[in-house]
Amino acid sequence: MMFWYDHDVSGWGWFAMSAGMVLFWALIITAVVLLIRALYTPHEHTHIPPPTAPTPTPTPEDILRERLARGEIDEEEYRRRLSTLRADPLKKT
Repeated sequence: MMFWYDHDVSGWGWFAMSAGMVLFWALIITAVVLLIRALYTPHEHTHIPPPTAPTPTPTPEDILRERLARGEIDEEEYRRRLSTLRADPLKKT
């Protein structure tokens, strides 16, 4: 009853209404898709890396070998100290 007496919606009005409805539903569908993707995708910051093994403590022989490799001691001193390390501590000479 309201559009009697030549107060109807023209062709541009129908176009604007149709475009508005398409944009409205596109917005609703996009919001739902983004919400579902946000809820069901794993987040990167929740990943816990596996624990790493602690670095082993170097033995006295390893330290002596490194000192020889760095040039801090010569081969004669290396052999003397290595034999001292490998000697039986309870055996007194």
